[in-house]
Amino acid sequence: MTEFSFACTGVRADRYAAGPTLVFRLRVTASGDVPVHAIALRCQIRIEPARRGYAPAEADGLTDLFGERARWGSTLQPVQFAQVPVMVSAFTGETETDLVVPCTYDMDIAATRYLDALTDGEVPLLMLFSGTAFTGTGGFRVEPVPWDREASFRMPVTTWREMIEQHFPGCGWIRLPDDTMDALLAYRSRHALPSWEATLKALLADVAPAASDPLRTLTGTTGRTRP
Repeated sequence: MTEFSFACTGVRADRYAAGPTLVFRLRVTASGDVPVHAIALRCQIRIEPARRGYAPAEADGLTDLFGERARWGSTLQPVQFAQVPVMVSAFTGETETDLVVPCTYDMDIAATRYLDALTDGEVPLLMLFSGTAFTGTGGFRVEPVPWDREASFRMPVTTWREMIEQHFPGCGWIRLPDDTMDALLAYRSRHALPSWEATLKALLADVAPAASDPLRTLTGTTGRTRP
């Protein structure tokens, strides 16, 4: 059986991707001199929050995920980041390949909320590998990539922020239910507001009069007016 090992040697933000995308550089090593025709590889990436320290401002931003700092001994559990496939081309001995990881700025996703709370330093990642390898000389045989293959990597927080800034410069992102979006659109149309930013600012400015609080109308509007 061929022994496989993996290491992550770097990461970069893909400047030309349609959406937020990280590209990790993987080094794949196969024991012996037997040619590897291809590997159909699966990679699960986890964030390991317990493997770094946190400034007070970062800890405040992570309260909704892990609770108060006094409880972190039991709540600072791994967070799922991504699960992606990659096809490794033919090689003998050692090769490198790109692992492309599409990302999201959806703040309902635990990994995104975690990364957004960090201000500096590195993100401790654990990459777990499995898959199927096709090896052999004068033909091929099928070998499994064992489930215990893994690699640790510390991704700079600046790489994540660079990626987000490329696609959402100076902006945040929020997901809302359909009825709330319909109510916001109706409010924006009634008041001829030029943008969603202007709409939300108008709503925030009007929250004082309780009887006519437009935020309350959002929960009571159910009709769909959006095309």
